[in-house]
Amino acid sequence: MNKNKHYPVYMSALPTPKKQHQLMTVKNLTSKSADLYIYGEIVDNTDWKWDESDVMPEDVLNALNQVNELDELNIYVNSPGGSVFAGLAIYNMLSRNKAKKKVYIDGVAASIASVIALAGDEVYMPSNAFLMIHNPWTLAIGNAKDLRKVADDLDQISKGALAVYKDNLVEGVEEATIQTMLDNETWLNAEEAAKYFKLNIVESKNYAASAKDYLKHYAKTPKPLLEEPEPTVTPFNKIKFQNELDLLTL
Repeated sequence: MNKNKHYPVYMSALPTPKKQHQLMTVKNLTSKSADLYIYGEIVDNTDWKWDESDVMPEDVLNALNQVNELDELNIYVNSPGGSVFAGLAIYNMLSRNKAKKKVYIDGVAASIASVIALAGDEVYMPSNAFLMIHNPWTLAIGNAKDLRKVADDLDQISKGALAVYKDNLVEGVEEATIQTMLDNETWLNAEEAAKYFKLNIVESKNYAASAKDYLKHYAKTPKPLLEEPEPTVTPFNKIKFQNELDLLTL
């Protein structure tokens, strides 16, 4: 393996090819607050994206430049994860912002997106949302020595995410407990997540899971995240319909 060759490191189910570029938008901007949406795969900076919902560090930086000096940021997360390095960069950029940050996990914060979600001063999670943590992985080729080096690198890279989790643990939770959860790809609903991490449980909401094509490749994805929501059907009111017909004949 070429020692100077960079290999990508992921905390998601699949590497992400890129297709088109679209900047992250800022919504509900006022003189005091703004809303940012991280709704999609976390990808490295590039001129191309696979999907317009993909979020790059550059997107977040540009969005934060638009909301500089605000008092409050509301950050909405619904993401299956993605690039570890991109995710850590986004986490650090959000953490440095001086505004009070409220993060809302709308549907799922999986993999490196779970790290990004913890950038908030306050984290809110509906009872039907999910948080998933696991160890990073990569794709590599080479001889035995090369691959042992890759494994050692992954161990070091994983410490970056672990440090964020440690800073947000509920009092009494041990680092070893979180490491075991990382080793076993652990999915947590809000009630379970609140046992380990500092977050607030809020009322459940209807949501569409982000990037189902990626989520289905995880080993333990909860079924509710993969199911298509049933369409809402308005019951037919025969009497009301007949009354409306009668009015039309007058």
